[in-house]
Parts: sequence; C-alpha cells; structure tokens
Amino acid sequence: MTRIAPQIFKAYDIRGIVGKTLDAGVFGLIGRAVGSEALARRQTAVVVGRDGRHSSAGLAEALIDGLRASGVEVIDIGEVTTPLVWFAAHHLETLSGVMVTGSHNPPEYNGAKIMLGGETLAGEAIQKLRARIEAAEFDEGAGGYRKEDVREAYYDRICGDLRLNRRMNVVVDAGNGVAGAVAPVLYRRLGCRIRELFCEVDGDFPHHHPDPAKPDNLADLAHALAVTDAELGLAFDGDGDRLGVVTKDGMVIYPDRLLMLYAADALSRQSGGKIVYDVKSSRLVAPWVKKHKGRAVMARTGHSYMKAKMKETGALVGGELSGHLFFAERWYGFDDGVYAGARLLEILSQFDDPSAVLHNLPQGMSTPEIQIPMKEGEPHALIDRLRASARFPDAELVTLDGLRVEYADGFGLLRASNTTPVLVLRFEGDDSKALKRIQATFRQLLAKEIGGDLPF
Repeated sequence: MTRIAPQIFKAYDIRGIVGKTLDAGVFGLIGRAVGSEALARRQTAVVVGRDGRHSSAGLAEALIDGLRASGVEVIDIGEVTTPLVWFAAHHLETLSGVMVTGSHNPPEYNGAKIMLGGETLAGEAIQKLRARIEAAEFDEGAGGYRKEDVREAYYDRICGDLRLNRRMNVVVDAGNGVAGAVAPVLYRRLGCRIRELFCEVDGDFPHHHPDPAKPDNLADLAHALAVTDAELGLAFDGDGDRLGVVTKDGMVIYPDRLLMLYAADALSRQSGGKIVYDVKSSRLVAPWVKKHKGRAVMARTGHSYMKAKMKETGALVGGELSGHLFFAERWYGFDDGVYAGARLLEILSQFDDPSAVLHNLPQGMSTPEIQIPMKEGEPHALIDRLRASARFPDAELVTLDGLRVEYADGFGLLRASNTTPVLVLRFEGDDSKALKRIQATFRQLLAKEIGGDLPF
C-alpha cells in the first residue's frame, strides 16, 4: 500500500499544496495511475502541458516519468494554457491529456487536470486513480517521449475561422498567468490593437491574483480602460481556461450574461440548439435562450460536469458563472478563456460601441458568488441536512447541485464548493426588495445552522 493524501483528489481534478500534500513522488504515482487507466481505456498516447508556476516544471517531469513507466507515449507541449492541452489532444489525435496546473489557486498550490479518451475525469473517475495508487495497480512498460509545439496550429485554427469586422482596441490582463504568453499573440493575429497588463508569466503572481471571478482582481484592468483609449478589457485566470470581461466604464460583465451573447450568436446559425448553463447562473439565461429559439439546460457547476453535459445534450455553447465558457459550435466543446475572448471580439467587432451591447444584456439585481469558509467536509454535510429538513413555501427547489430555491421574482443558491471547504451562495432578484427578502430567508436558515456573522 502506498500512502497518499486523500484530500488532493477533488471532484474534477487533483489539487494540493506543494511540499505538503504534493511533490515529485506524488506526481510520479499520479503519472503511473493515469497511464495505467489510459491503457485500460485503450489510449496509448497522452499530451502533457504545464502552467507557469515555479513548481510546475519539476512536477510535470515526474508526471511524465510515471506515464512512461506505465508504457504510455508522452507528447510534451511545454508551458501552455490548459485549453492548449485539450486542443493538442484533438489536433494530435490522442484525445488524452494531462495539464499540470494550480489553476487560480495561490502560488503554493498545484495539481492536475486530466482527459482520457475525450472524457475529462471527475467524481468517481478521479477516485479510481486514488484507488489505483493506494493499491499500486500499475501497468509496466517503457513509453516513448517527444516534444511538440502546437501553438501555431492553435492560432491558425482560430484565425482561419474567426473574422473581425473592424480592429478592436483591447487591454489584456493575464495576472502573470500562462495566458499572458498566448492571448496577446492570438488577438494581434486577429487584427486587434493590444495593451498588455501583467502578461509576463510569473509564478509568484506579484500584481494581483489570477482569478477574474473576483471583482477586486479586475481593478487594474478597469483603471487601464479608464486612462487609455482602449474599448474593452479581457482577463484570464492562472491557466487560461476562464475569462473575465470589463467594459470601458469599468463594469464587470459576469459570464452568465456573456453566455447570453454567445448563445444568441450560435443560435443565429443553428436555430433550436441547446445551451448549457450552470446552477449558479442567472435565471434570465433560460428565457433569453428561448427568445432566441434555443433550449436551455441547467447543469452542475464544475468544468468536468459542464463538458459532460455539453457532450450528453449536443449543446452548441455552455457557460458557468466562474468564467468557464464552452463552445462546440465551431470548436471542440471544451472551455477556453482565450478562445472565448476571441469569439467575443468577433461578435463585438460588429458594433461601434461594444460596452453598450454588453450593458444591454438582460440583468437582474444579483450578488457575486459569496463564500463562507468552513472546516473540511462541513459544507457537504450541511447541504445534506438542509436538503432533508429545509422548507421553502411558494418556491421550486432544484437539488441538482446543492439547493437552488426558485421564486417567482428571483432565486437563492446554497451549495458546497468542490474545490475548497467553503459554502457558496448566490442571490438574484427582479428588484432590491425581492433580493433582500430572499437573502433574509437564507440568513435566517443559516443563522440556525452555523451562526456567526454572515457576509450577506
């Protein structure tokens, strides 16, 4: 039996703290487990990429050694965004890839996102890797190794399909994540004028945290828009699979509203198509999709679950509030913040005032995602208790992922994060009165369960 920290195996990836729960030895075992599982699925070659964190190169090397020791061929594409690994898996026809990344977590974190045979591993499939490691159930072999650079193929694929009506003037804020080495190159090739903000890849993330889901991390971008003639701001997370958008006047356009724009665009070409949105997204998404002759499908939060739902339903486009945006229409169905930015530029280049287009998207009164830290395991236990005991008169309950309580004039959401031990809430109402009433209901419910000062 090999001991390994069980808490690193999350709902849709592997993630931990380097030097505590993760090191080269652990990544070697992960490589052997992934390689063995790949062979069990008749996959013989795996693409490997890594982000710009200081620990990523060493961990990727250990992962590669483990993969090769299982008998799997490795195609090393170097320091890239996570979506470039998924692109490479399609372009090189492996349909399998592993990205070494800590995503948007602090610098001391790292981890792995895994796709085998076109399936992004999540839930039980992640736990199966853990079981393989604990039981040392590994294949033995001597896999090959080669390096490939797929960036030119990626740029060519996108630039060969997308067309901008005019030259866009854009600020790109990569937060010193690896998207800084990709996004400016692509957007310039599309004909844009680009100002780079924190696009030097630096694993210390010295300027601000690379997480565009949090408005504080977009303050520098908003300032750059205010003091220059740029018309739009695009921001990315640490590994480039999520997008944040800021208008000329500094307003953050949340991804569930962006999804409406993408949906209308895709449905203009494929009427009747399906659009997937996550449980945290606005209740205004579904009527917007219906108005544009599409069918909206709600899904669990999480990039792996979203991709699975996209494939299951044959959806054209999907999106979740965190900024993961998925395109099957004209693309491969995976989430790619840099590609999502390119699709947005294509749409907005048809208008003289992009900010006006974004401001005119439907919007209720809503809160950002609210997080309440708890001890490991407590959020899920609380949700289980509330599912069994909580009562919400005059409301419809959606238990797909936590508790989403739908009222005639808004909704409240309570769910457990699958990446960190926090309780996640979000509220939306038709007006401030509805929003406050729904929040008061949840406040009263949580006061009985966890007490303390609640952040809403």
